Amino acid sequence: MSKKYIDIMDTTFRDGFQSVFGGRVLMKDFFPAVEAAREAGITHFEFGGGARFQSLFFYLQENAFEMMDKFREIVGPDANLQTLARGINTVMLDTGSRELIDLHAKMFAKHGTTTIRNFDALNDVQNLEYSAECIKKYGLNHEVVVTLMDLPPGCTGAHDVPFYEKTLRNILDSGLPFDSLCFKDASGTSSPQKIYETIAMARRLVGNETHLRLHTHETAGVSVSCYLAALEAGADGIDLAASPVSGGTSQPDILTMLHAVKGKNYDLGGLEIDKILKYQDVLANCLKDYFIPPEATQVSPLIPFSPMPGGALTANTQMMRDNGTLDKFPEVIKAMREVVEKGGYGTSVTPVSQFYWQQAYANVMFGPWKQIAPGYGKMVLGYFGKTPVEPDAEVVRLAAEKLKLEPTKENPLDIADRDEKKKISVWKQRLEIEGIEATEENIFIAAACDEKGIAFLKGESPLNVRKNDSVCDNDKDCKLGENKMANASGNYTVVVDGQRFNVTIAEGNADIQVTPVASSNSVTSSTPAPASNGGTEVPAAVNGAVWKILVKEGDRVEKDQQIMILEAMKMEIDITAPVSGVITKILVNNAQAVDEGQTLAIIG
Repeated sequence: MSKKYIDIMDTTFRDGFQSVFGGRVLMKDFFPAVEAAREAGITHFEFGGGARFQSLFFYLQENAFEMMDKFREIVGPDANLQTLARGINTVMLDTGSRELIDLHAKMFAKHGTTTIRNFDALNDVQNLEYSAECIKKYGLNHEVVVTLMDLPPGCTGAHDVPFYEKTLRNILDSGLPFDSLCFKDASGTSSPQKIYETIAMARRLVGNETHLRLHTHETAGVSVSCYLAALEAGADGIDLAASPVSGGTSQPDILTMLHAVKGKNYDLGGLEIDKILKYQDVLANCLKDYFIPPEATQVSPLIPFSPMPGGALTANTQMMRDNGTLDKFPEVIKAMREVVEKGGYGTSVTPVSQFYWQQAYANVMFGPWKQIAPGYGKMVLGYFGKTPVEPDAEVVRLAAEKLKLEPTKENPLDIADRDEKKKISVWKQRLEIEGIEATEENIFIAAACDEKGIAFLKGESPLNVRKNDSVCDNDKDCKLGENKMANASGNYTVVVDGQRFNVTIAEGNADIQVTPVASSNSVTSSTPAPASNGGTEVPAAVNGAVWKILVKEGDRVEKDQQIMILEAMKMEIDITAPVSGVITKILVNNAQAVDEGQTLAIIG
């Protein structure tokens, strides 16, 4: 009796890179490993989309469409190249308009994609219908997704087999077109028994002709058991990665899974151990200079209590390294449980996982529910669709109050279509003003990446690749894994004889400013600190960067009036006036890095 053929998608170059490096791997460094994977007999790759789209423009000075074209050249015309899309968000963190969703499918079809895996973090099937039509319109395979996770202990109401059956029946009843069906657990928290029952349920509903697969992460330590359960229940495909970007926060290792099915009636993609070993040797050599965060290689028994996706975990911890707040990581993970429960049980996968993280981070840094992260607030208010259960009423009230938005049940696409910043014509005009060619690719880059996309197209985006210390010694463009100060410019706080000073570091003969900084206690003190030259200091609430300055020197402000916005952890942090008065001094500039407690302005 021949063994059942199981399709293996190699996630190394998308989810693997995202889960370990936050997506920050240069194409010139990893393309030799793609060739080695092809030689090893791999024909199905996840090669783009998801966070690996924006990260190339944000951090690598690379064009994702160019990367996709070159990837296709290496693997040949017959390989199944797959990308990840977030339904109405596509590869953005916000809802796209209908014309941008259509443009996403058109551009990805043009640049080598075979299949788009398409999910909605809320499991709101309405959010999948239009994107599915666009994907099929341009001749691509559509892999529709039901997103999974386990709820924190003691929580009920969703994310059990009946909930997934209801979601799948809604997909089937909607009539949206799809070629395959995937159950995706980005946090790896589902139990093996629930996986078995879910896949068995799906097989009964869709029959034997529909390709059915499971995607999970090793983050909680049960991924191999879940894959074995899925195979036993009738799955046709699973996703695996190659060392050193396998296991931990990523997918299980190819070799590990080949070992796990020994003696069973499964043929994993026709793959052979010796060829995979050669491939992994090449990959390890390609990535030898890259800094691998220790948390990326570990499984965490705490993740089921606060489901954080592997692909988002390291991206967030790397941002915390940059912001000097990594010591707060355990508190943020602990705070996620309440945030998930009160948020309506959307699946912890991008962008909802980022909303959960931002709200948990805000609850830790500023006090529980003192601030509402914009994405989280808009989610509980209904601006991204219907959550699996109703969010906590008090949190909804706080979100409406702080974001100055009313709850809504309107189709998010209709809301997006009215947004001027989501119109192709507006971005085309912006490109023309900037003197940038208004190709469809450039329009989508600008729309998907906003000002960071414009910066890339103007050749002004940063290069931020984390490599090991010895590699960075002679490379001013790379960033040390743990050394935040290496090759640094910007704003820092130093301590001299017990007194804190704000120091601006710049290249060349710049005019460097040194000013006293309020003690860290001033951040949480109920009484604003007086400035050394008179007046009241306005401190930075967290480490971050100045996003917008809303006032100028000489302006009169009232107590609690918003005067600045900081950006930290992909979140906008409001800075308000602690007292009424006149802005006598502004001590920072737009885009400047600031530290927690640093004086931003003085009110006289």
